[in-house]
Amino acid sequence: MADLTEDKIRRRAFELWKEAGEPSGMMETFWYRAERELLQQRSDESAENRDSR
Repeated sequence: MADLTEDKIRRRAFELWKEAGEPSGMMETFWYRAERELLQQRSDESAENRDSR
């Protein structure tokens, strides 16, 4: 995952929201959760790339 774009966060937040049963009034919660997940994924991928050298 090279770039963490707003679109990627939006798509993941939407997936999380759907999985949670589409609750109202929690947009920021899902946005920040998606952002954290994607940042962690990017960090993990970077670490794997460094370790494989």
